[in-house]
Amino acid sequence: MADLVLAVDIGGTKFAAGLVGPDGELVSSARATTPPDGDAESLWEALDALLDGLGAPEDVTGVGIGCGGPMTWPSGEVSPLNITGWRGFPLRERIAARFPGLPVRIHNDAICLAIAEHWRGAGQGSDNMLGMVVSTGVGGGLILGGRLIDGGTGNAGHIGHVVVEPEGTPCRCGSRGCLEAIARGPGLAEWALEQGWTPGARADEGEGLYQEAATATARRLAGDAAAGDPIALAAMTRAGRALGLAIASATNLCDLDVVTVGGGLSQAGPLLFDPLEKTLREHTRMDFAGRVRVVPASLGQDAGLIGAAALVLAADRYWSPA
Repeated sequence: MADLVLAVDIGGTKFAAGLVGPDGELVSSARATTPPDGDAESLWEALDALLDGLGAPEDVTGVGIGCGGPMTWPSGEVSPLNITGWRGFPLRERIAARFPGLPVRIHNDAICLAIAEHWRGAGQGSDNMLGMVVSTGVGGGLILGGRLIDGGTGNAGHIGHVVVEPEGTPCRCGSRGCLEAIARGPGLAEWALEQGWTPGARADEGEGLYQEAATATARRLAGDAAAGDPIALAAMTRAGRALGLAIASATNLCDLDVVTVGGGLSQAGPLLFDPLEKTLREHTRMDFAGRVRVVPASLGQDAGLIGAAALVLAADRYWSPA
């Protein structure tokens, strides 16, 4: 098949690679567990083996990579927060050496997810979109005028560090009250525990939701909220309100048409989206801002690969560096 692009998605729990066709269809893919506590070379060897196993054909036209940050962009030295073995690791350079002569392009993984939703997902047809990921962190990517906006360092759209609660919860970035500090899954579960949440206390009332886990996770928190646990419900409301405030600020600033929300916490459905929507409408009173729609992301676990491939396949919209 012509015009196949090799896509790579680097995460703290898994490496993924796939072949993506010109219309964004995932032709084939492979995944491997990220080596726990691996050093730089053992991590690279695991990725190299995954690429070998995928069997990329000779007529691949380019390589797109999504990876957690921080990173130097567009040169692609990566220092993912959740992969401690890579600090300043020249990921783009290593992959470029493996595929000589091909364009090799890299961007933040949350930005790749936003690209995917704009190109082939829930944001199709919108020229002005924010794509968000709410999981172990909160990230995003910004599309304005139908094109990805990179900013000066490739970090435009990083909505996780919009302040929604001044003097609030300390954030990993060193500030306080950032959206990420409040709405990311582990932080939300921690807040609930501090309020006296007992994980799984109401699981029997919620059709056995998430009884398999013994640890206090955001997934279990959502299950307890669905079963009526008041602290779990308060936690989901808190996250939804914080998201609504941040989205309102972004909408008032950027005149957005649509915001897509993906990641693990988005699977909580109305428990998250109802307070989000209520808060959003309270803070978007201008007519232009009131038209924004917030919708769940639609591409699931394939989004990272599809968005990375778009850095090559749809470069006119999603890739600006020379």
